[in-house]
Amino acid sequence: MAGIEAAGKGVTTNTIALRNCTELEEFRACVTLQKQVWGFADNELVPLRIFSLAPKIGGQVIGAWDGETLVGFAFSIPGIRSGHPYLHSHMLAVKEGYRNTGLGRRIKLFQREDAIARGYALLEWTFDPLEIKNAYLNLERLGAIARRYNINQYGITSSPLQGFLPTDRLVGEWWLTSSRVETLLSTGKNPQFVEEARVEVPVEIYAWKEQPDTRQKAAVVQLRNREAFLAAFARGLACLGYERDASGNGRFLLGRWEEDWSYASK
Repeated sequence: MAGIEAAGKGVTTNTIALRNCTELEEFRACVTLQKQVWGFADNELVPLRIFSLAPKIGGQVIGAWDGETLVGFAFSIPGIRSGHPYLHSHMLAVKEGYRNTGLGRRIKLFQREDAIARGYALLEWTFDPLEIKNAYLNLERLGAIARRYNINQYGITSSPLQGFLPTDRLVGEWWLTSSRVETLLSTGKNPQFVEEARVEVPVEIYAWKEQPDTRQKAAVVQLRNREAFLAAFARGLACLGYERDASGNGRFLLGRWEEDWSYASK
């Protein structure tokens, strides 16, 4: 998941309509926005035919519309884990100028309600552990957890957002009707837990990824954090919280998740 956090000015999301996409022109708009947000080469784009197929096989294509303009979408496909169906949310995109308005969270909450209505208990997605704002949204604003780490999941991509680094990803698990999620949505706060480890992400990571002469600094942080996550997850820990300090540095807070929603832990 990417493309949901950047500076936005003077935009309100109150008049933006969310709906399930069903028409080819709506799917075509998703392909166009996908390219605008990630900057992928054409051969790395999710094509029109896959957007069109997803809703027909139990997936989702949810669009956010400002009048006739698509300004955001969520795209998911169904999966099976340990005999249980779940949704894998492959993309969440918000158009430049509409970010930092809460629209990304609105789309995810719409996605949650739609998934529950379809009988799903779990929504998963991958996210870059070097992206501070996305991690905060996932863990603190949505109530997802993470306890799996995939090394270079998509290979080195053409997207400048990735900084041409290995596409290491945390796997976010959003247990849609768990007490963790229900507590967050009703109170605005995640349940308390005992912190056993933390993983730090410096705010400079964005600038380091952008420039070839500093990219090695980002690579060092990525490797250090990769080893820390793998060691923590091997101990049975999970990412349950996220903090940002006054300077914008981020830190994952890890502890033990006690709820019995375990079929996606492998």
